[in-house]
Amino acid sequence: MSKVKEEKGTISIHTENIFPIIKKFLYSDHEIFLRELVSNAVDATMKLKRLSSLGEMTEELGDLTIDISINKEAKTLTIEDRGIGMTAEEIKKYINQIAFSGATEFVEKFKDAKDANEIIGKFGLGFYSSFMVAEKVEIETLSYQEGASPAKWINDGSTEFEIASIDKKERGTKIILHINSESEEFLEEARINNILEKYCRFLPVPIRFGQKDERIEDGKDDEGNPKYKEVKVDNIINDTNPIWTVAPSELKDEDYKNFYRKLYPFSEEPLFWIHLNVDYPFNLTGVLYFPKIKNDIDVNRNKIQLYSRQVFITDEVKDIVPEFLMLLHGVIDSPDIPLNVSRSYLQSDSNVKKINNYITKKVAEKLSEIFKNERSEFEKKWEDISVFVKYGMLSEDKFYDRAKDFALLTNVDDKKFTFEEYKTAVEPEQTDKDKKIVILYSTDVAKQNTYIETAKSKGYDVLKLDGVIDSHFINMLEQKLENITLKRVDSETIDKLIDKGTEKESKLTDEQKDSLKSVVEKAIGNENYNVKVEPMDESEMPLVVTLPEFMRRMKDMAKTGGGMNMYGAMPDQFEVSVNANHSMAEKILNAGDENKQVGLAKQVFDLALLSQNMLEGESLTKFIQRSVDYLAR
Repeated sequence: MSKVKEEKGTISIHTENIFPIIKKFLYSDHEIFLRELVSNAVDATMKLKRLSSLGEMTEELGDLTIDISINKEAKTLTIEDRGIGMTAEEIKKYINQIAFSGATEFVEKFKDAKDANEIIGKFGLGFYSSFMVAEKVEIETLSYQEGASPAKWINDGSTEFEIASIDKKERGTKIILHINSESEEFLEEARINNILEKYCRFLPVPIRFGQKDERIEDGKDDEGNPKYKEVKVDNIINDTNPIWTVAPSELKDEDYKNFYRKLYPFSEEPLFWIHLNVDYPFNLTGVLYFPKIKNDIDVNRNKIQLYSRQVFITDEVKDIVPEFLMLLHGVIDSPDIPLNVSRSYLQSDSNVKKINNYITKKVAEKLSEIFKNERSEFEKKWEDISVFVKYGMLSEDKFYDRAKDFALLTNVDDKKFTFEEYKTAVEPEQTDKDKKIVILYSTDVAKQNTYIETAKSKGYDVLKLDGVIDSHFINMLEQKLENITLKRVDSETIDKLIDKGTEKESKLTDEQKDSLKSVVEKAIGNENYNVKVEPMDESEMPLVVTLPEFMRRMKDMAKTGGGMNMYGAMPDQFEVSVNANHSMAEKILNAGDENKQVGLAKQVFDLALLSQNMLEGESLTKFIQRSVDYLAR
């Protein structure tokens, strides 16, 4: 084995100030350098394993663990692999020429880029990220090739380099970073450990960062109880075979649950999961979990982690995963997405769009499968996943088309129906004079109980739509379902909610109705309440306060950011329906003088407000006092 020819030289580039530019613009977050260097070490190791499997390397692979170490006194951070290694000629080719020419091209183009990350992935700059934190970098390497000589490359952050002969017996590459004074945080064990756990925890080659204390059993005490002792063990950062790299047939439910606990240690157990595995027309593996989200749509996003060949890239996956699937948890791994990923790249890449569509399809298929095979289980989980499914149906037409057969509607008695099942169930009783099916719904079962019971007494069913996005979901149902209209159960009197076209006779004359209307208007004293006296069933309330469906819906949408802000700012315009056929109508008219009539009407009006939780403050206090006075007479 001959020694390498020692030489010094100048890297052939046009830009002399390349290193300051690399330090400033290469990455916004300097910690990325460690991910890049460890990824390179993993690549070198995986190439060696590949060559060995093809029979192109005959020596024993041996221990392939990658070592990370810190020397605080020398102010060095070292990354050492036992991979493919390099010859002196390969150093000149891959480090001096290819990588550096990439750096030069980067320097020429970065000025025009809005974000350095938009173009960085094109230039193979991973190794040169080390100069963001190091004032000098040394490479010590020995190629796997038979008869190769070990070599050392040294660069101090200028365009000058040095290649020297060294005594190195072990195959592989050692990169020694002499950390600069501004970056001494990277000489702290805790800082390095955190970076390794963030980016490298699932890499396919073992990563060792020193040792750690571990408590192990050490015999029994006098009472037969186990004793323990502290021992030093290798601190292996990563799980080299995470479950998304294992065939689903080899995994049990507990494996998926254990992995979820590892990713999200403080979360409740997931409802179920999907194992993704596709190699055409793009490569994608991963596991997506359905968490318990209930009605909380403001859950912590950034829960799906994106990897490229088991290297962590980001947990901001908005452009890879459809918006509504951001509520899921889990891992996606695709080698088709580069490490140095940018928003503009994700938004324009055709593979990303295909991945997006594929994930939507797989999620819908999984939900459909559970619904068809285990409907009772699906119904039990519906409360937890309904926000997610409804959000998907609102935001993606393709998802709506797939989900319309398994999405459920829940009535106030907690019975569940598919869209078609519900339509069939209510059509006989809830079809109005125009042959339109009227679906009644409640947004607050307790508050709207009086109206719900009135509807039930007519043989009508009432849906429960009290979720955070149900105001938008209601509009979507009207648009998508033919011959359907939805009305909130307290938005009109029951006969007007489902108008069958039958006229009721009034017990009051027109003159009496006008007189009663005048009394009630005086009792209310608020022009935002429009009073009507009309015939209803004697069993119904003497007075009903409603907010018309259109106005109520616009206000509900304004609350959830539906672009209806002008309605949100408008004062409520209520309808007051006085039941001309209720005994209270005659009682008010026959109460004697006007003060007594108004007092009685005020009491009836306040009762209607009380039934909707709309009576509060001074009005509630006066109502209570008035009620006590009436009882005391």
